[in-house]
Amino acid sequence: MSDWFIPTSGLNLKRRLAQLVIGLILFGLGIALMLQSGLGLPPWDVLHQGLAEQFGLSVGTWSIIVSFVVLLAWLPFRERYGVGTILNAIIIGAIIDLGALVIPEGTAMVWDIVMLIAGIVIIGLASGMYIGANLGPGPRDGLMTAIARRGPSIRATRWGIEITVLIVGVLLGGTFGVGTIAFALFIGPIVQFFLPRWTIDTGRPEDAWDHPAR
Repeated sequence: MSDWFIPTSGLNLKRRLAQLVIGLILFGLGIALMLQSGLGLPPWDVLHQGLAEQFGLSVGTWSIIVSFVVLLAWLPFRERYGVGTILNAIIIGAIIDLGALVIPEGTAMVWDIVMLIAGIVIIGLASGMYIGANLGPGPRDGLMTAIARRGPSIRATRWGIEITVLIVGVLLGGTFGVGTIAFALFIGPIVQFFLPRWTIDTGRPEDAWDHPAR
């Protein structure tokens, strides 16, 4: 089993589990804010929105479906799943839908911009929290690092995958906008600021992280 699963162990486990769950909830809330702003979404969520437009179901439901499809793509790479991996796949999508129900869509540009900025900052904070818990990568994180270990840099791999899903999402009817561009420009520095502040000592060596997206 250890060939497929990262042990849920190490120092500060209760704190790490709590931080993981809070981080994932905040991440979903950040996506919901960007969604309700109508100003554009991160690349993967442009795909989820496009799938929702074409095939029904909600953006959050498609986030969950795509997450598990991506996890299947891990199998040839023999990437190990962690508790954080599975919770990432489920919690973020559920919170996106819940947030979209309770957060009203923007009715004025000022409010749209406030929601967009808040969403990006919250996603950056949340990324630092769930990554810093060291309880397993998110589905999309694991796919990128698995490919990168076999040749391309993480940066090139991430750009290649995210540009691909963005194009497919736009073709399906997802919203590409100023929010998508702002996310690409600012999410890296925001995560770089928060990640060291939320990384918790596990008492064992951990993989280095070079990217923030889930």
